[in-house]
Amino acid sequence: MASKTASKTVTNSERMAVRAAEELKDHDVVFVGIGLPNLACNLARATHAPELFMIYESGAVGAIPTRLPVSIGDPALVTDSLSIVSQADIFQNYLQNGLIEVGFLGGAQVDRFGNINTTVIGDYSNPKVRLPGSGGACEIATHAKRTLIVMRMSPKSFVETCDFVTSPGTKFISKMKSPDLGRDRKDLKLEGAGPVTVITDMGVCEFRPTQAGLEMTLTEIFEGATIDQVKSKCGWDLAIAPNLKKIADPSPEVLTLLRETLDP
Repeated sequence: MASKTASKTVTNSERMAVRAAEELKDHDVVFVGIGLPNLACNLARATHAPELFMIYESGAVGAIPTRLPVSIGDPALVTDSLSIVSQADIFQNYLQNGLIEVGFLGGAQVDRFGNINTTVIGDYSNPKVRLPGSGGACEIATHAKRTLIVMRMSPKSFVETCDFVTSPGTKFISKMKSPDLGRDRKDLKLEGAGPVTVITDMGVCEFRPTQAGLEMTLTEIFEGATIDQVKSKCGWDLAIAPNLKKIADPSPEVLTLLRETLDP
């Protein structure tokens, strides 16, 4: 019998975590981020992908945490992991060597081609807000075989053009000056496929061919959300798939697992 906690209203964070977990397959090698991606990976391991291979930026390889880690430096990542290596090894031997199949990213801004900004809001030389920067995001966007973007939608975060491109998408556009403007990933010789799926609090977007290039298209929408609501939270005229799919809320059993075991 499902716990009484599963009768509580489903949150957008829970919807996003469950849908992100569905993107992961058994035996995938995943570069795990903290927050919703972390929860999604641990949910996938507990349900349909028990052999998911998780690598954390801090150096934990093949981590099997007994509880949800609160940061990439959480000691829970060390217990039963395959090995602990340096950050240099993580990036050089695993990520840049083409061994990471899935990378999770988010940011302050994302555009229709999946370019992500985590560097500045406004002009780079005189910004309104200076953000944390790339960390490992640019390398993940460049080298992971496929990238999943997890972000909540708003006109400030889903923008027509990023103020700065920290992590490359399917085609390089930006307000910043660059000789690479308008070039796609193949032209730039970037190794990974780039972003393939964007999981938001309203639904899911995939990158589909348009005259402009591989562009974000809404393909799935969460229960209770409407197309008008989605469009109101997007800074450009978001393409809508003709066969738009409705995403059902998580089952009571999955909600109990999330709320009582994985993230109490």
